[in-house]
Amino acid sequence: MADRDANACAIRKIGKNLRESVFEQLLWAIDKLGASDLWDSRVSIPELVYKPTGQKILCKGADEPRKFKSVKISSGYIKYIWYEEADEFGGFEELDMINQSLMRGNGDFVCLYTYNPPRSAASWINFGFGKPRPDRLLHRSDYRDVPEEWLGRAFLAEAEYLKQSDPRRYANEYLGEITGTGAEVFTNVTLEPISAESIGSFDRTYRGIDWGYGADPFVYIGTALENSGRRLYIFEEFYRCGARFDEIAKAIRTLNTRNMPITADSAEPRSNDELRARGFAIRAAKKGQGSVEYGIRRLCDLDRIIIDPLRCPNAAREFTGYKLVSDGNGGFRSGYPDKDNHTIDAVRYALEDKFSRKNVKVIDRSKLGI
Repeated sequence: MADRDANACAIRKIGKNLRESVFEQLLWAIDKLGASDLWDSRVSIPELVYKPTGQKILCKGADEPRKFKSVKISSGYIKYIWYEEADEFGGFEELDMINQSLMRGNGDFVCLYTYNPPRSAASWINFGFGKPRPDRLLHRSDYRDVPEEWLGRAFLAEAEYLKQSDPRRYANEYLGEITGTGAEVFTNVTLEPISAESIGSFDRTYRGIDWGYGADPFVYIGTALENSGRRLYIFEEFYRCGARFDEIAKAIRTLNTRNMPITADSAEPRSNDELRARGFAIRAAKKGQGSVEYGIRRLCDLDRIIIDPLRCPNAAREFTGYKLVSDGNGGFRSGYPDKDNHTIDAVRYALEDKFSRKNVKVIDRSKLGI
């Protein structure tokens, strides 16, 4: 209303949900602002029209995202794009396709994504919006932040009942917390930026390689253990399918500027020799029976695993998404899945000596999600 050139588009994934959700919510907001006499509501379309200027708020379903290419505004441009229940969409590619269709011209644009966070940290929307961006504001709110009369006694009574009877479900559904599904292996992961100053201050760093070429990627990882070995930082990553030795060597030199020793998967002795010939201090991992489970349990036992999602996006994705496999009866299969764990393997190799089996502590299995 304050910008004569601004129009808006409110979007739900399924078009049939528009009238009972975003359309009604906008009418409610206009009424709360005391501006109902200034707006026309066209239920059949549905859209809202600001009478003084003809500016519009369109309500669109994204059943077929490509149809947004035909959306036109007679005056001004679509400044505001609102995705309600954004977690229902198929991912950032789908959102980007719609944004590219609507964000035309040289004006300022504002995209709003409202959603209740899914339980899993590996959900595309939780993971994606967990990455810091200078042009993004992340706002968290829950039902406790609004006047009680807006909610009503029945709503509040139901919230209080769930708080007492099922605290985990209450935390997710009413407080918007990412509580996990119970299948997550690493419940101690935090995604946050790690500054160059912090990296330079680490007392001891460790580096690992997991070999791959075709469908499986080659992975190089840089880590550090701090706080008496209770806190792991993951701050360097090179992750590439089909990477050749010269490309690998160039990437490692760029990251590992001091040519610190690297522990690599021993299953590729020739590949390890190729890197040694290029001047790298390569040590073959010992591995051995039970080393996978042991290494993962040692990682689970750490107080925190801090991963920089910008420096190490694949490590962030794999660690947050690594889950036990359901047995179909409400439980989980024994053992850890050998899937989407390339950075995890590289970290295990990097810390193999540090995670010696000497002086093994008892592992709290509740931290493993089993």
